[in-house]
Amino acid sequence: MSIIKPGSTVLFQGDSITDAGRELREAGPNLALALGSGYCNHVASQLLRDRPADGLRFYNRGINGHTVADLLARWKADTIDLEPDLISILVGVNDAWHEFMGGGAGLDRFEATYKSLLDLTRQQLPAVQLILGEPFALRCGVVTEAFIPHLRARQRIVQELADEYGTGFVPYQKAMDEALTLAPADHWSYDGSHPTAAGHSVLARCWLETVIQND
Repeated sequence: MSIIKPGSTVLFQGDSITDAGRELREAGPNLALALGSGYCNHVASQLLRDRPADGLRFYNRGINGHTVADLLARWKADTIDLEPDLISILVGVNDAWHEFMGGGAGLDRFEATYKSLLDLTRQQLPAVQLILGEPFALRCGVVTEAFIPHLRARQRIVQELADEYGTGFVPYQKAMDEALTLAPADHWSYDGSHPTAAGHSVLARCWLETVIQND
């Protein structure tokens, strides 16, 4: 069965990596300003080009700086009320940063909050397709070796939740690591966390290869 059926609404949720400078005042689907300049725009552009007769609708509701708790707090207005058919979530790097800097929620809280978000989604939108994105980082810019264990712990949790809830899982860290064989880290991310234009292209290709190959 096709994951993205004709007439589907696809929603991207997350933090600044998903936000990618989108215009918050633009709320409609398939608008370049509303999709931002990152991987969401890349994905939507390709699928809208390849499937022009399918009436697909793409929304971006990522917000700069958000953690999984921030997503849960706005989930009804920014997710449930849009009644999407597929939700792609990328969150966790800010949770890791907050803990690394000496604050924020620990791993148990991160997992429990993410589960609450998934449970609410399944309760309110029982037919929705869920895609969990792996939080990632590259060792450049502000990202040091000391930060990596905090991120790795959350990567494991997201992978385990994808298995537990039977969702899709997009291995962004693997894709970024493979890109390092072609160019150094600062070609793909300008600070270790946020992708460059090239890095967003890597994320988009990873998303499409993961989701669409199962479509």
